[in-house]
Amino acid sequence: MSTQHLAFGTFEFIAENGCLLRDNRPVALGARGASLLAVLLAAEGRVVTKSALMDAVWPGLAVEESNLSVQIAALRKLLGPASDGGEWIVTVPRVGYRFSGPAESRTDGPASGGQAEAGSSPAIAVLPFENLGGDAERQYLAEGIADDLIMALARFRWFRVASRGASFARRHGPRDPKSIAQELGVDFLVDGAIRRTGDRMRISVHLADAMKGATVWSEHYDLQVAEVFAVQDAIAERIAAAIEPELLLRHGLQVAPHTGNVTAWDLVRQGTFNFHKVTQRTHLLARRFFREAAELDPVLPEAQIWRARVNAGLIAYGWTENPLADGREGFDAALRAIYLDARNPYAHYALAIVSAYTGRADQAILAAERSIELGPSFALGYLVLGMARLFAGDAAGARKPLTRGLELNPHDPQNAAWFSLLMLARFFSGDVEGALDSGRAALKARPDWPALLRIQACCHMALGHRQEAHHFAAAASDLPEPAGDALGPFRVGNREWASRLERLLREAEDQTTASGGNAIFSED
Repeated sequence: MSTQHLAFGTFEFIAENGCLLRDNRPVALGARGASLLAVLLAAEGRVVTKSALMDAVWPGLAVEESNLSVQIAALRKLLGPASDGGEWIVTVPRVGYRFSGPAESRTDGPASGGQAEAGSSPAIAVLPFENLGGDAERQYLAEGIADDLIMALARFRWFRVASRGASFARRHGPRDPKSIAQELGVDFLVDGAIRRTGDRMRISVHLADAMKGATVWSEHYDLQVAEVFAVQDAIAERIAAAIEPELLLRHGLQVAPHTGNVTAWDLVRQGTFNFHKVTQRTHLLARRFFREAAELDPVLPEAQIWRARVNAGLIAYGWTENPLADGREGFDAALRAIYLDARNPYAHYALAIVSAYTGRADQAILAAERSIELGPSFALGYLVLGMARLFAGDAAGARKPLTRGLELNPHDPQNAAWFSLLMLARFFSGDVEGALDSGRAALKARPDWPALLRIQACCHMALGHRQEAHHFAAAASDLPEPAGDALGPFRVGNREWASRLERLLREAEDQTTASGGNAIFSED
């Protein structure tokens, strides 16, 4: 795919990723400024109304018109005077704004556009950092630094970044770089260590070309904890520069907006540490940390992203006493995250996942598609797109993104849920044998999940494999029932499909042993 560049004066704007270059050097353009500039340039000199600009910059949000004036003023200051001495952005009284100068359109090939497929683009994994202090209470900080680097590297469109779950699953295993890289399907590995003493921290980082067994770059940083924001971006930029220096020069670093509030940042790290333990208690504890961080620092994007994700998780797993209230909190947090950091694929993923679990499948599809536009190798974006399409009743359309997401993220311990969705997508698009293949992969990750075993039973029953179907149904009935199975929206949105599965399950249980308590495909 080619990438469009719009050149004016000494500037070049790459609309696809919001990167602005002046004399071929990146300019620090914020997400809202990039959105404004993209709309104005696309109008080709025509007037753009204030309402259209506000919809582009603050989608779905009601904001004061003065916010637009502030952003226009900041963009004018950044661009400076036009070649004729006037303004690049002209005010049209009582209507809106227009871009005054001509913008020459150019195209660039895929090598510089960052659109290469995963097989041809660099792939990188960030391993858990070591906590050198030995203080268990600081372990969340070591994991948080690695989490931050994963999210920062995801902003580089030409990287494929292994998921957090896949990387962290190697926490206690052998640390041989070559074997880890082969297992994760990556070229480069990042690892490191932290030591915190009072308000000071040392961060050591090591980047290795795993297949060559060679160190590419290593560094250590001695800093005040308050300086950690800038250091994270510096580390991400150094890693990118070591791997693809030409692409970094052309496209620049999409820096995450930081506020400098260390306490809020620390609360988010504690929240994510608990979130990834995936229990009701730790999810509720994580939400408390995210809420405190959001209250303390309302403009910290990560606090809102994680607040949205944890509420979606509470609903999905059946760990909430008030799904309507939690859904509203999660949805509002996701919209706030996009407002604060519109070019972060994780923000749009957060909106997609919470929309999927609050009956907004169409909104989930749009948000998932946007996350993929921002990160073409972002596995979670593909996975949630497949989920949303399945929840909306499009089984055939769900297969490709779910398959792609699992290809990009094959080793995540949480993949059983995604494989289960792929099973259902294949089953209801007529590929029952393929559904069983997906089920086998899912069982390797989660052999004790009753919902998964019952879907397997239904697939076997549909193929006439009565003995196998009865075996899986019986195995499921012997397991303790979890609070939720994450399939609620599937059942609600696809009642005929759910009824068909329920009939097959009853047949697999030979009806004489059927139990209403095991009917996971009917409504709760």
